[in-house]
Formats: sequence, structure tokens, C-alpha cells
Amino acid sequence: MDFFELARDRRSIRAFRETPIEPEQLERVLEAANRAPSAGNLQAYQIYLANSDSTRAQLAQAAGAQDFLRQAPVVLVFCADPKLSTPRYGKRGAELYCVQDATIACTFAMLAATALGLGTVWVGAFDAESVRVAIKAPEGIVPVAILPIGHAGETPRPTRRRSSRDLVHETR
Repeated sequence: MDFFELARDRRSIRAFRETPIEPEQLERVLEAANRAPSAGNLQAYQIYLANSDSTRAQLAQAAGAQDFLRQAPVVLVFCADPKLSTPRYGKRGAELYCVQDATIACTFAMLAATALGLGTVWVGAFDAESVRVAIKAPEGIVPVAILPIGHAGETPRPTRRRSSRDLVHETR
């Protein structure tokens, strides 16, 4: 799929069919996430793979009862890992770079899933501590984004977007 078509056609999917994801598809999504750029190439993030019913149910609850998280056959949780960027970048690494690393990796995974014909939605509304407990992550790991992945059970219409003139500001 052409990148510009991919960017244009990607939708937020909040309903998933029961069809499982092929292992090769999941591997390609995870490999794309692994290829994401990161500050100092430190990859200061962790990805937690939630495919059990109980973990997905806990994540749905932690995300304010967003029950579509239970429907998706796979849910990835992207977490910042400050201890990986702090030694090189100090406070900025701990507070910003590791979060940026996790979000870029999530974006690469989301676009890879879309290119493979799968549906996703970026979930950022959740209680971070409840998510950390649900995925059994150690203290210090900071959940940043939840990405359910599956075969779309809906076909949302395109959403309105701001014009480029409203987004881009030229400086002189």
C-alpha cells in the first residue's frame, strides 16, 4: 500500500471481529515497531503483548470500560522505560525521550497493522497504574499507549481534519 493512501485510509476501529490475527501479521507489526527511530537509538520503551481474555478485560476496565479492548484478539501496550534513557539524557530522557520513543514505536505498529489490512485505535485514556498492574510490568515502567489490533468489525467514515494552513506556521 502506498504510504499516502495508508495515511489517508487509516481509521480508528473500535469494533473487532472474532477472527484471530495470523502470527506472521503480528510478527510484522512488532518488527515495524522495533524499526521505529528513537532518541540515541536507545529504544527506551517496552511493548507488552496482551492476548489473554483476562488481561484484555483488565485493560478495558483500566481504560474506563472501553470494552472494545476485550474484543480485539491482540492488545499491545507501549510503555516508556525511563531507566534506559536517563543515563545518557538525564531528566529530559526520563520525562520526554522515553515517552517519544514509545509513541513513535506505537505509531509504526499502528501503520504496519493498517498496511496489513488490520484495524487499530490509539487508546490514551486510562489509569496508568491499573494498566501497569494488568500487564504485570515492574515499577518504573510507564504505560503510554494501548493499541488493540484485529480485523475491523466496522467501517468508520473519514473524520474531519484541520486544514494544513491551521496546522503549519512558518517562522522567519
